Amino acid sequence: MPAFLSRILSLCVALGFVAGCQTPAPPPAPKGTTTMSSTRTPFGKTADGQEVEAITLINSHGTRAKLITYGAALAEMHVADANRQIADVVLGFDNIAGYELPNNPYFGCTTGRVANRIAKGKFSIDGTEYTLATNNGPNHLHGGKVGFNRKVWAATLFETDNGVGVTFTHTSPDGDEGYPGNLSMEVTYTLTNDNALRIDYKATTDKATPVNLTHHTYFNLAGQGSGDILKHEVTINADSFTAVDDTLIPTGKFTKVLGTPYDFLRPATIGGRIKQIPSDPAKGNPGGYDLNYVLNSQTGQVAHAATVRDPSSGRVMEVWTDEPGIQFYTGNFLDGTLTGKSEKVYKKNFGFCLETQHYPDSVNQPTFPSTILKPGETYTQTCIYKFVAGR
Repeated sequence: MPAFLSRILSLCVALGFVAGCQTPAPPPAPKGTTTMSSTRTPFGKTADGQEVEAITLINSHGTRAKLITYGAALAEMHVADANRQIADVVLGFDNIAGYELPNNPYFGCTTGRVANRIAKGKFSIDGTEYTLATNNGPNHLHGGKVGFNRKVWAATLFETDNGVGVTFTHTSPDGDEGYPGNLSMEVTYTLTNDNALRIDYKATTDKATPVNLTHHTYFNLAGQGSGDILKHEVTINADSFTAVDDTLIPTGKFTKVLGTPYDFLRPATIGGRIKQIPSDPAKGNPGGYDLNYVLNSQTGQVAHAATVRDPSSGRVMEVWTDEPGIQFYTGNFLDGTLTGKSEKVYKKNFGFCLETQHYPDSVNQPTFPSTILKPGETYTQTCIYKFVAGR
C-alpha cells in the first residue's frame, strides 16, 4: 500500500471512520472542566480608608465563589443548573459601598461574636453581668452595632487536592461590643471539586465568653434578583423548633412542627403555607419564616440538615452541619429599597437563609447547649453548602 494511503487509513481508523474498526473514537473532553485557581483583586476601600480585597475561587468544574475580606463574606456563587446554564445564586452588592450601607441586611457575611439574638443585650458569666448594644428592638442581634460583618479580615489563600480556599483571620479585642476576652478566629472557606462550599470555624479566647458564629448568605437558586423564592422546595431535618416570644427570643420550650406551617420534614414549597405565619406589620413583623429549627442530629458530627430545590432551574442545595440548630429565614424584611448586583432590586422573599448555629439566646438559657468558650478550649464548627444540578 502506498505510504500516503497508509497514513490516510491510519487517520480514519484513529477517528473511527472505518467500518469494523476495533479502535473506537476517543470520547469528547468533559464539558465545563477547568483548572482550579484562586486569585485576589482589589474590591475598593472602606469609608475610613481600609483596603478590601476580593478572593475568587474556581474549582475543576468551573464553579466559582467570590469572597471579600469585608465581613469574611460570600459575595458571589456561580453554579450550573440542569441545562449547564450558570447563574450567581447569592444576593449582594457590586462594590464595598453597598456592604457598608447601614441597612445592609448581613448579605453573605460572617456574623458574631454571637449570631442571632441575646435577650435585652445582657448575660452573666461566673456572676459578672455584661451589657451589649440593643440593635434589634429590645435585643442584641448578630454581634451588635459593629459586629464581625463590618470588620476587614486578613486572608490567606490555599489549594488542596480536592479544592481551593481562603482562610480569613480576625482578633476581636477584650470589650469589643461589650463582650469579654480577646477572641482569635479563623474562618476557612473551601470550594471543593464536588461543588461544595465548606466553611470551617475556629476560635480561642483568654476569658470566658459566648461564641456562636454563623454564615448569613441570602440564596436564590434561580439566580440573584430573578424573583422570589416562594416556589423553592425545602426539607429540614428537624421535628421541632425553639418557641419564641414577640421579639423572637426563645421561651425555653420546643414546639413540634408536625401539623403546623413550620413542618418541612418532607419537601414543601416556601410559599405553600407562608401566609399562615402570624404577622403584625404595625409592630414591625412582616410575616414569613424566621425561626431556629432544632436539628434531629445532635451527635456533634457533620450531618445533613436541609435541602432546597428550585424547580425552575433544577438546582439543588444541601446543607450539612455539626451544629444543633439552623435558622430558616425567608428575607421578610427585604422591601425593595436595596439595589444589589447588576442593578437588581431586592424585594420581600427574594432570598432565603439557612444559618447553622447554636440556638438563639443560649447564653441566657441553661437548658440549651452552651455557647460559652473558656480559655484553653477551641471553638469549632463546620457548615457545608453543596450544590447539585438537575436532580
